[in-house]
Amino acid sequence: MARPCRADRNQNVKIRQLATACPLLAALLVAAPFVSAETVIVHAGRLLDVKRGHYLENQAVRIDDGRITSINPHAKDASGNARIIDWSAYTVLPGLIDLHTHLIGDISSANIASPLLNSAAEDTLLGVAHARATLEAGFTTVRDVGVYRAFTDVALRNAINIGLVEGPRMFVAGAYLTVSAGGGEVTGLAPDVTIPAEMRRGVANSVDEVRQRVREILGGGADFIKIIATGAVFTAGTTPSAPEFTEEELRAAVQEAANAGSFVVAHAHGAEGIKRAVRAGVRSIEHASYLDAEGIELMRRHGTWLVADVYNGDYTEEVGSQGGWSAEILRKNRETTDIQRMAFRNAVQAGLRTGFGSDAGMFPHGQNARQFAYLVRHGLSPLDAIRSATINAAQCLGVERDLGSITPGRFADMIAVSGDPLADVELLRKVEGVMKEGRLVTRSRP
Repeated sequence: MARPCRADRNQNVKIRQLATACPLLAALLVAAPFVSAETVIVHAGRLLDVKRGHYLENQAVRIDDGRITSINPHAKDASGNARIIDWSAYTVLPGLIDLHTHLIGDISSANIASPLLNSAAEDTLLGVAHARATLEAGFTTVRDVGVYRAFTDVALRNAINIGLVEGPRMFVAGAYLTVSAGGGEVTGLAPDVTIPAEMRRGVANSVDEVRQRVREILGGGADFIKIIATGAVFTAGTTPSAPEFTEEELRAAVQEAANAGSFVVAHAHGAEGIKRAVRAGVRSIEHASYLDAEGIELMRRHGTWLVADVYNGDYTEEVGSQGGWSAEILRKNRETTDIQRMAFRNAVQAGLRTGFGSDAGMFPHGQNARQFAYLVRHGLSPLDAIRSATINAAQCLGVERDLGSITPGRFADMIAVSGDPLADVELLRKVEGVMKEGRLVTRSRP
């Protein structure tokens, strides 16, 4: 691939400068020189209006410079010199958004030392393959919520933004903000093993250290902060129900992120850790396994988003049991899976705002859409499950003016599927076509 021209490099400098003041704005300035300037018209046999919750038949979606400019009934003689994408046999939806992925490095395995087995370069190159698989599966945007090797996710995001790598639009966390030996650390090794400093960039054990780490992580190019508020299922020696940061420390992270125009999302399984994070002002709670009635009401009052990976437990049980995963991880997975799903159902019934987050990376990338059937099984309608991965997810990210719906002014991110996903959300596991910013994604799979 040709090297970026000087103008492209200058744009990248501007993006880095903007990241300090407003990381989300910088992330949306995605490689303008690589967006086709041609006019494209997509003929959609059936188009899902996710806002109103109904289909529009036989529509023509006009795209100029990567953004949707109009949507009208299709007329063959009105296309002029535009390039036509014929999706007249398909149902067309907005590009999907996954709010909880881990693209960098290997997927989870029995080996607790696996984060140490690859170099940073190898982890990032694995991320290139994972990004491609994710995009081909119809997920045109992801919120990537943490890496062990600091800022490898920033490098992948930037490579996608300038067109060196094909993948989803990425919003990245840069590193885990965690206590020593907490849920965001590499643990379970012999006490004389030294963990590389790049894997401990987000370790903080006081209010002052939390503030400093937030500044460093955002200064290194992250779009938001991911804080590990409780122990984790996959981190040896930690207890998912146990809080790991004080409410004061969590609030310090939220304040520092806000000072930089950003926000905080909280990994939180335990009821007390969830409540501390919500009161501190985090934007979303991830996992929420032990979310109780008090926590649900607190989240409702604060407007906190719920992002629960309700599929992942079944994969971990099946593959982990066959693959010799540790008894500790399997035990914690069993303890959290069913109770998380019950909490999710209760949250849905209470009207909490829900965003789609699969935890891909714990299971193979490109299989993110397996989660849709689980969301429906545990309380959402098919339409609301789709909204959780489109308009809701865009709102959770704060980018609903650019993403999340097929609407004039938004980026032309769209997918095509056969049949009616409102009748069968499993159809979203077989995407027939993907478009990102008006450009068709060439698919490598059969």
